[in-house]
Amino acid sequence: MNSQEKEITYTNSNSYSTLNTLSQQTKTIWFVCHGMGYLSRYFLRYFKKLNPEENYIVAPQAPSKFYIQPKMHVGANWLTRDETQAGMQNILNYFDAVLEAENIPEDVNLIVFGYSQGVSVAMRYLAKRQLQCSQLVLHSGGIPKELNSKDFEFLSEDTKVKMIYGTKDEYLDEDRITKETERAESLFGNRLTVLPFEGKHVVNVDFINELVN
Repeated sequence: MNSQEKEITYTNSNSYSTLNTLSQQTKTIWFVCHGMGYLSRYFLRYFKKLNPEENYIVAPQAPSKFYIQPKMHVGANWLTRDETQAGMQNILNYFDAVLEAENIPEDVNLIVFGYSQGVSVAMRYLAKRQLQCSQLVLHSGGIPKELNSKDFEFLSEDTKVKMIYGTKDEYLDEDRITKETERAESLFGNRLTVLPFEGKHVVNVDFINELVN
């Protein structure tokens, strides 16, 4: 038996979702990466309390969809341990296409926001493309092991990094929280602000609304 695994390149398509309208009144653009099990159009609901005239939200869609038991809702995930590098390259190209299509102005604040599994793809994209942003928000997710402080030296001194997590997060014990915090401090130094809240593995809407205040 002669089994081989081969690779091809082909053109693919994927959707993404936006909230509000990009206009001259827009002050902040959000690039938000959802967690595993979400769809981008539903992830936008966490940003609906933001001032719609001043905030424009772009939510890319993770490419791999699956059914969630028991009600068979459809969710999606970004990456798995299998062929992570090739999968991330596809996501890099997809994010490039989304930002090119949106034609983001340079004179507005850009917030890159990752939640849960979305933290890893947001951080990798920022590092690979050296994308400048006013804020990087790491909400309840893990930092990719291969990233180091040199990957983020390009960031402006004014860039703020917020690390948000629930103290009762079922995926984060005290040891994991300590290690992730130390990793974030080693990557971002004085740029980092750690914002714990009393809660589980959920999106903290209150913190989202405070990020632009």
